[in-house]
Amino acid sequence: MTVTLSSKGQVVLPKQARLRLRLQPGTKFTCKVEGQCIVLTPEQSIRERPKLVTDAATGLRITQSPAGVRVTSADVQAAMADFP
Repeated sequence: MTVTLSSKGQVVLPKQARLRLRLQPGTKFTCKVEGQCIVLTPEQSIRERPKLVTDAATGLRITQSPAGVRVTSADVQAAMADFP
Protein backbone atom coordinates (compact mmCIF):
# COMPACT_ATOMS: atom_id res chain seq x y z
CA MET A 1 0.00 0.00 0.00
CA THR A 2 1.28 3.43 -0.89
CA VAL A 3 0.23 6.66 0.81
CA THR A 4 1.19 10.26 0.10
CA LEU A 5 2.39 12.88 2.56
CA SER A 6 0.33 16.09 2.33
CA SER A 7 1.74 19.61 2.58
CA LYS A 8 0.49 19.61 6.20
CA GLY A 9 2.50 16.47 7.01
CA GLN A 10 -0.59 14.22 7.03
CA VAL A 11 -1.15 10.77 5.55
CA VAL A 12 -4.40 8.84 5.15
CA LEU A 13 -4.24 5.22 6.25
CA PRO A 14 -5.79 2.95 3.60
CA LYS A 15 -9.32 1.77 4.40
CA GLN A 16 -8.29 -1.89 4.19
CA ALA A 17 -5.63 -1.33 6.89
CA ARG A 18 -8.06 0.61 9.12
CA LEU A 19 -10.68 -2.13 8.85
CA ARG A 20 -8.22 -4.94 9.46
CA LEU A 21 -6.88 -3.29 12.63
CA ARG A 22 -10.33 -1.99 13.66
CA LEU A 23 -9.04 1.58 13.91
CA GLN A 24 -11.58 4.24 14.77
CA PRO A 25 -11.43 8.02 14.20
CA GLY A 26 -9.50 9.58 17.07
CA THR A 27 -7.23 6.56 17.60
CA LYS A 28 -3.91 7.74 19.02
CA PHE A 29 -0.62 6.30 17.78
CA THR A 30 2.94 6.23 19.03
CA CYS A 31 5.37 7.20 16.29
CA LYS A 32 8.92 5.85 16.10
CA VAL A 33 11.66 6.21 13.54
CA GLU A 34 13.51 2.93 13.01
CA GLY A 35 16.31 3.31 10.50
CA GLN A 36 14.66 4.68 7.37
CA CYS A 37 11.15 3.62 8.47
CA ILE A 38 8.36 5.39 10.34
CA VAL A 39 6.44 2.98 12.59
CA LEU A 40 2.96 3.93 13.83
CA THR A 41 1.52 1.77 16.60
CA PRO A 42 -2.02 2.22 17.97
CA GLU A 43 -1.77 3.12 21.67
CA GLN A 44 -4.58 0.74 22.61
CA SER A 45 -3.81 -2.84 21.70
CA ILE A 46 -6.44 -4.55 19.55
CA ARG A 47 -5.36 -7.82 21.12
CA GLU A 48 -6.85 -7.09 24.53
CA ARG A 49 -9.14 -9.86 25.69
CA PRO A 50 -12.87 -9.25 25.42
CA LYS A 51 -14.95 -9.45 28.59
CA LEU A 52 -18.15 -11.38 29.18
CA VAL A 53 -21.22 -9.21 29.80
CA THR A 54 -24.96 -9.82 29.96
CA ASP A 55 -26.92 -8.44 27.03
CA ALA A 56 -29.62 -6.13 28.41
CA ALA A 57 -32.15 -7.06 25.71
CA THR A 58 -31.79 -10.86 25.75
CA GLY A 59 -30.19 -11.66 29.09
CA LEU A 60 -27.64 -13.83 27.26
CA ARG A 61 -23.91 -13.74 28.01
CA ILE A 62 -21.99 -12.09 25.18
CA THR A 63 -18.42 -10.94 24.63
CA GLN A 64 -17.58 -7.26 24.47
CA SER A 65 -14.27 -5.77 23.45
CA PRO A 66 -12.52 -3.63 26.07
CA ALA A 67 -13.09 -0.48 24.02
CA GLY A 68 -16.76 -1.34 23.48
CA VAL A 69 -16.18 -1.56 19.73
CA ARG A 70 -18.95 -3.38 17.91
CA VAL A 71 -18.24 -5.69 14.98
CA THR A 72 -20.17 -4.65 11.89
CA SER A 73 -21.05 -6.60 8.76
CA ALA A 74 -18.34 -4.63 6.95
CA ASP A 75 -15.78 -5.80 9.54
CA VAL A 76 -16.78 -9.42 8.98
CA GLN A 77 -16.68 -9.04 5.19
CA ALA A 78 -13.21 -7.43 5.37
CA ALA A 79 -11.93 -10.25 7.59
CA MET A 80 -13.44 -12.92 5.33
CA ALA A 81 -11.81 -11.36 2.26
CA ASP A 82 -8.45 -12.66 3.53
CA PHE A 83 -9.65 -16.28 3.50
CA PRO A 84 -9.61 -18.47 0.38
